[in-house]
Amino acid sequence: MAFIKTRKKIVSSAIASSLSIMAGHAIAQDQAAQLETIHSEASSEQKQSLKVDKSANSKFVAPLLNTPKSVSVISKQLLEDTQVTTLSDALRTVPGITLGAGEGGNPNGDRPFIRGYNSESSMYVDGVRSSTSQNREMFAVEQVEVTKGSASAMGGAGTTGGSINMVSKVAKKGDALEGSVAAGTDAYKRITLDANKDFGNGIAARVAVMGHENEKAGQHNGAEYSRVGIAPSITFGLDTDTRATLSYYYLKSDDTPDSGVPYQYDTVNKGSAGKPVEVKPGVYYGWKDRDFQKQENQNGTIKLEHDLTDNLTISNTAVYGKSKNNYVITQPDDSQGNVANGQVWRRANTRITDTTSFTDQLALTGKFNTGSFKHSFNTGVEYSRQDSDRGNYKVTDTNTSAINKDSCLLANSNGWCTDLNNPNANDPWLGDIASNRRSTNVTTQNTSLYFLDNIELSPQWLLDVGVRWDQFDSKWTAIQDQTGRDGKVTDKAGTQYKSKSDFFNYQAGLTYKPTENGSIYASYATSSNPVGVDGGDGSEGINSGANSYINELKPEEVRTMELGTKWDLFNQKLNLTAAIFRTEKTNTRSTDANGLTSNIGETRVDGIELGANGNITDKWAVSAGYTYLDSELIDGGFEPYRVCRRVFYLS
Repeated sequence: MAFIKTRKKIVSSAIASSLSIMAGHAIAQDQAAQLETIHSEASSEQKQSLKVDKSANSKFVAPLLNTPKSVSVISKQLLEDTQVTTLSDALRTVPGITLGAGEGGNPNGDRPFIRGYNSESSMYVDGVRSSTSQNREMFAVEQVEVTKGSASAMGGAGTTGGSINMVSKVAKKGDALEGSVAAGTDAYKRITLDANKDFGNGIAARVAVMGHENEKAGQHNGAEYSRVGIAPSITFGLDTDTRATLSYYYLKSDDTPDSGVPYQYDTVNKGSAGKPVEVKPGVYYGWKDRDFQKQENQNGTIKLEHDLTDNLTISNTAVYGKSKNNYVITQPDDSQGNVANGQVWRRANTRITDTTSFTDQLALTGKFNTGSFKHSFNTGVEYSRQDSDRGNYKVTDTNTSAINKDSCLLANSNGWCTDLNNPNANDPWLGDIASNRRSTNVTTQNTSLYFLDNIELSPQWLLDVGVRWDQFDSKWTAIQDQTGRDGKVTDKAGTQYKSKSDFFNYQAGLTYKPTENGSIYASYATSSNPVGVDGGDGSEGINSGANSYINELKPEEVRTMELGTKWDLFNQKLNLTAAIFRTEKTNTRSTDANGLTSNIGETRVDGIELGANGNITDKWAVSAGYTYLDSELIDGGFEPYRVCRRVFYLS
């Protein structure tokens, strides 16, 4: 589409003064996310550090040092040190991730690409999929875990290049109080509070709250962002065999987004090649009287755990969520060849999405021995359903020629056209905006069974295995008549298209430990990406026009091969990692010569990755990483996202 997205880093120029409040007796207690008590080595609070030894996700059945897979953890300490406020900003500290936002002129939400592959639908909160389109906040997040490489044996459908798991702040033992007030340039204002109260008798409550406002750095009278959030939780049965945690998450945002600069075509009218226009920094083409993006996200969670024995725990997690993402935004468009005349058409892109979801996970986690072999395992069943209503806004104007005219005329455009070099964001909006909330509906259901096991064959050799079966169903329904660009009806109201697939995925890894503090591993893992994996609430949804062929489409198939090593040095305070890998994707969905969607593509990404996290000395901590990616289009299909071959991060 005809625009280039600028980097949306909310606090890039904020020079903030902050006030932190912390109860003195809570410093030693407010350290890390609560983990399953079945793993005694991870159940106690660890000293806060850039180095994390154990994942908070119980599907990682071994310490990270002994896990034959690349895993990057953005620890609580790193989140505090970098003062990031959004997930997108937090992910900038992880090499191997590129961020897409607004492709096609649509600001869906967070869209990370892990090792070159779209991971928008591979987001999790406390191990539960969260694939709705949203801009995620960090005020209620303890740490972020990025799993790299195919991982459907653990996470299910999707997880092509990896997955992202956000660990929530929940009630725990001990009293703690922490807050911050910040102000800075670009009208930056932020206030947060995180309070935990231990009532005794195994009961504790916690609440995190946030309020935030800012303008986009470097712009005058441009994009604006505003949001509020609250995340309370209460836990019963701390330090007992039976535990229950009830939690709620709410985030509401009201933004005036920025869609970047237009793309100038080489030919005057509707060309096919060109480049971004060269304009002064900070230019904003939005229409503040018309543009908006309003999001609202709610999740309620009930987690129950019971220790059957010292080495066996059963748990059930149920999550119900609601999400809204509505917008009218300006796409600075040159499809009519106006940029050559020094003008820009402010095309209106719109969307209304209402999504509800339900997930239930039942898991059994534990340890057992078979002869001399020691097993650490997690097995379970999962069910999820997501229902998304999609619609749009009908944007009309008294001067319809201002919307459709091949050449903008500033004097007669009612604001639809603006100057290329000096756009006026405050042009009055004289038209009408009417909502059309339910145009289509997409429903997905996923049922799965899985088993994960880490087997200690001997003190030097570990075998990691996992298998998962998924049945994934998706259905697209036209609530209203659907029309194409030419205005002709493509699908009548009531039309339905369905896709049903089931697939197995597995992972296997062999780890050799030459010493207790080191490991060398080789691993192989697969993943499957079915039609409608994002439930119609993202960039990979089922779209009108190709629906009649979805029954013939198979899931995209992915496999990752990796060879790596991990070492804990300096008295276990610093972790060093290195890996080489290859990810291959076949059955890639792509548009063929007849304009139909087919499984015709194949892509490949080769790469190397280096990492260092922890303390070199007591006063010198480091979080550093380097990734080199080499992507190749093997056979048709789309090429993975524009991958930077070298990605480097150091803090």
